Amino acid sequence: MAKKLKPYAPTSYLDFNNPSVRRQQQEALAKVRKKFAKEYPIIVGGRKIKTGDTIDSLNPACIAEVVGHFHLASREHAESAIQAAQKAFESWSRVPAEERAEYLFRAAERMRERRLEINAWMISEVGKNYAEADADTAEAIDFLEYYGREMLRYASPEQPLQYPGEVNQLVYLPLGVGAVIPPWNFPFAITAGMTTAAIVTGNTVVLKPSSDSPMMAWLLVEILTEVGVPKGVVNFVPGHGGEIGDFMVDHPQVRFISFTGSAAVGKRINERAARTPENQLWLKRVVAEMGGKDAIIVDSDADVDMAVEGVAVSAFGFQGQKCSACSRAIVDAKVYDEFVAKLQERVARIQIGDPKENVYMGPVSSERAYKGILNYIEVGKKEGRLLNGGGPADGPGWFIQPTVFVDVPAGARIEQEEIFGPVLAVVKAKNFDHALQIANNSPYGLTGAVYSENAEKLERASREFFVGNLYLNRKCTGALVGVHPFGGFNLSGTDSKAGGRDYLLLFLQAKSVATKIGGARGAARGIGSGSKKAPAAKRLPAKKGSAAAKAGSKKAAGRAK
Repeated sequence: MAKKLKPYAPTSYLDFNNPSVRRQQQEALAKVRKKFAKEYPIIVGGRKIKTGDTIDSLNPACIAEVVGHFHLASREHAESAIQAAQKAFESWSRVPAEERAEYLFRAAERMRERRLEINAWMISEVGKNYAEADADTAEAIDFLEYYGREMLRYASPEQPLQYPGEVNQLVYLPLGVGAVIPPWNFPFAITAGMTTAAIVTGNTVVLKPSSDSPMMAWLLVEILTEVGVPKGVVNFVPGHGGEIGDFMVDHPQVRFISFTGSAAVGKRINERAARTPENQLWLKRVVAEMGGKDAIIVDSDADVDMAVEGVAVSAFGFQGQKCSACSRAIVDAKVYDEFVAKLQERVARIQIGDPKENVYMGPVSSERAYKGILNYIEVGKKEGRLLNGGGPADGPGWFIQPTVFVDVPAGARIEQEEIFGPVLAVVKAKNFDHALQIANNSPYGLTGAVYSENAEKLERASREFFVGNLYLNRKCTGALVGVHPFGGFNLSGTDSKAGGRDYLLLFLQAKSVATKIGGARGAARGIGSGSKKAPAAKRLPAKKGSAAAKAGSKKAAGRAK
């Protein structure tokens, strides 16, 4: 009998204002720093392989520090990983859903035990402050807890309408081998969510982490291994996109690609995945979460102080390196001057420094990001009036000042193009209609927010503001698993709604089974000809190792084929 699960609820965040909690995080950081500069192999079918070709993961707050040396996979290694995943799929796809979910629950518990350590690695590898890192770790835990429960729901679905004389069922089957390509900005949460959604549904994966955050993907694979996920179910293959990324996307045995990253790369993946070589038996499924150019509208009826705080936190949390970050503030002319004055003062109070000291803003992720953001700042100086920042900040890493441009015209480059850094464009709108028009004039449609005390305007925004995640009178970042299913429109992706009830369907295919009943056999089972009686609800599989579990595995194998 399956153990009774508590209802899902999001994980509470740690309070780093508590001296004891803060001290524990500092101790975890000290321990992690002693492990810097170790080597990490690729993992294919459970085998650890050192290729001799490595990439260094650097501490962006102090680029002289190497977090770890990661061996890089070649196309030959990627091919071996796909074959290992294909072989593992034959057995993993037949493991009862309850057992697969149990792996996620055990991994979530292990993450809780290692929470401060995971935070410390994240602070060191991508430059998050304590609270941002802990929120990332908490989200990873939530993904596992939520997706485990969702898989149990899909394993015992509501039966379809029963037709007289038949028993009708709808069962969900896994797809096969998937390529999982996560981003660096939520390096633990999104990596964990993408990977575990795929495996809890019975698929196997080849995980290609971001070159800017391979350590966080390594920790996930390490935890999944610790809790007993079989070899080959998750294969860890760091590598260059040009070397193995296209190869994985194009491979005829790869059934789906789960990607989070830029619109440019997402479009490329979607185009390549649409090809159907003769030896490929399916249309590949692409699950894409891409960029954003997210706007917060500040209406004439807004609480300006609340709007200023929401814009500042949304724009500069984690250095603006969130696809949900506010990069456009669209402000009604009636409150524009007041808003700008208060925003300037609020942004001036933001502290910049090494995230191990838990200041609000740390470095941007990489030299590539650093140079690109500074280039956009120079563009902004020609397109608007500089209010705050405007250049690099002091420090031995990739530090940039929180930068605000005001009087930016709608349609300007810094108002249209995704910068992915601490740069905010403030645009003046004539009225609420004009503000909505500006907000919707974007190739993206991920998140947005509206600050207004006018209920009619908020209702209009809920209908007319074209984004996948809309927030009213609150910041536009901070989606919670199970609370705010996350995904956007247009070039923001396939609106996957990660952390929502639809997400696992992206990794499943539904099979309808209709059985005609009646006659002697039907009578022997107590089902007469023409009976409208629906079948009993499907029971969850028994615990691993029991006779019932073994019998259930055989039945599941038949269904998987």
